[in-house]
Amino acid sequence: MKTWLFACLLVLVSPFGQAHQLKAAITTVLFNERSGSIEIMHRFYLHDTEHAVESLLSHNADIFNNPADRASFANYVSKRVELKTGAGRVLPLNLVGAEIDGQFFWVYQETPLFSPITELKMRHNALRDVWSEQVNLVNFEGKGKVRSLHFDGNDDWLSVMF
Repeated sequence: MKTWLFACLLVLVSPFGQAHQLKAAITTVLFNERSGSIEIMHRFYLHDTEHAVESLLSHNADIFNNPADRASFANYVSKRVELKTGAGRVLPLNLVGAEIDGQFFWVYQETPLFSPITELKMRHNALRDVWSEQVNLVNFEGKGKVRSLHFDGNDDWLSVMF
């Protein structure tokens, strides 16, 4: 129910209006058979990212004009997202890169695809240490119907079954 409500709320709020005030990020975990990878794409509102970088790095941080600040934020995200198999084996997430695209800041990670995947456990704490109201929605695609995890409040490790 929480995931459905959150998804409806995101759809109803215009991306040009006050959406950044939601303190929300959306992550897609894509099982890509062609590349042999699990690809992870984190989408943060640029407005939130800008304020977070100032809080996390320094008040002089400039995510727009300083590639080092963009890399620092990407590293911050990569340290706060973890993935494990259902049996508890940690999957190494490699940071692929980050970019600004319109009103969003994207961070990309990947790990080798394995088989069989029946369950994954995930932790997604990016920006949740900056704002208590931060919500991170994760959609898993490429293994049948889309499944979602919703991180807010005191959520730590959540599981998804396939």
